[in-house]
Amino acid sequence: MPTLMISISGIRGIVGDGLDPEVLVHCTTAFADFCGKGKIVLGSDGRISGEMVKHLVVGTLLAKGNDVIDLGVCPTPTVLFNVKNLNAVGGIQISASHNPNEWNALKFLNRNGEFLSPEEHNQFLNLLNDASKKFSAWNKLGKVKKYKNGLADHINAILKMEYIDIPKIRKRKFKVVLDCVNGAGSYSMPLLLKKLGCKVIEINCKKSGIFPRLPEPIPENLTETLDLVKKKKVDLGIVVDPDVDRLVLITEYGEPFGEENTITLAVKHILSLVKGNVAVNLSTTRAIDDVAKEFGCQVYRAPVGEANVVKKMKEVDAVIGGEGSGGVILPNVNFGRDALVGTAIVLQYLAKTRCKISTLKNSLPNYSIVKRKIELINFNADDIIRKLADRYKTENINLEDGLRIDFDDHWIHLRKSNTEPIIRLIIEAKTNALANVYADKYSEEINEIIKP
Repeated sequence: MPTLMISISGIRGIVGDGLDPEVLVHCTTAFADFCGKGKIVLGSDGRISGEMVKHLVVGTLLAKGNDVIDLGVCPTPTVLFNVKNLNAVGGIQISASHNPNEWNALKFLNRNGEFLSPEEHNQFLNLLNDASKKFSAWNKLGKVKKYKNGLADHINAILKMEYIDIPKIRKRKFKVVLDCVNGAGSYSMPLLLKKLGCKVIEINCKKSGIFPRLPEPIPENLTETLDLVKKKKVDLGIVVDPDVDRLVLITEYGEPFGEENTITLAVKHILSLVKGNVAVNLSTTRAIDDVAKEFGCQVYRAPVGEANVVKKMKEVDAVIGGEGSGGVILPNVNFGRDALVGTAIVLQYLAKTRCKISTLKNSLPNYSIVKRKIELINFNADDIIRKLADRYKTENINLEDGLRIDFDDHWIHLRKSNTEPIIRLIIEAKTNALANVYADKYSEEINEIIKP
């Protein structure tokens, strides 16, 4: 059965099995109706099907009378940045993030250079259900302009951040192993690192758009890169996903730094420079709360999803935010996850402290997260969440996105999947053993509820 996922991030599916030409044209038409007349910025993560998707998207936008500013292959945050920079009415990034080669997607951005807010997403869905079939006459078609400075403008904005001391970073002469999984990072990350005085040893940076491994930057997919970091005796390893919004670090010992630690380290550095609120999602580590408390700052949590975190950041005027998947959001450059910004922050902190990356990891609050999936057969996930919320109603609970319960020694987050008949269970505790004990406990409680 064809697979097509529609979410607040856009639409994604398998090329030739759900993400087909008629779907791409229909969704692009609805997005053009959402944006109205004006310029729309377009980019791609470079994956092999991107060219086919791009031609369909460009043709549709031109037929709707929108001008297209084509950035070529570039990170998602570069498209975000240039929507604002070029005064466009919206943006589309052709990227399925960490999904494998056979997937692709359209990520939709509003005129502020952000993912659609929940309210805007609902507007788009209404238009998707009844997209206007009205197209422009021959003499009112849009035009395409290739903009070659989009990436350079984005990188220059990062280098000009008040939090970045370029001479200090260059003085350290960091030696880095870089893995861009042959995606858009291959075009952008070496440029940024070399501007910051780094010696870069590249792996999977061929610009081929064909991923040599599963592209999600989790430890089990990075064995070759982890080994290379250790073998080359570098200062650290840097890994990005195909569209460069997630940042993953590797210590000088060839060991995972931890994606949750990436956002924690970024928050610690920014709060050491400027006091302010922090916003993260409900599935992000409690280490963020510990770090914020150290600086007398407040943490606010939002439902999972970049757009939800951005909305919360705006509500509380947060100085930094993000997600535990290695997504750093610094509003000075972008209201969106940006691995290039995250990289600059990490190198700045290393230069400032003159510490090794492993030392910084050990200086952060230490927690362990366990994630499980529980299959549901003929049982509603909402009923499970409702029953557990009632069972734990005297505890510190949050019902904005499934159910999160905070205890002194652990927290639990239960979320239903929108694409599979499963419920996701996330537990964090001080040790992996304790997290697994609690995961067993709650798994058993859920299984008791769903027993026939």
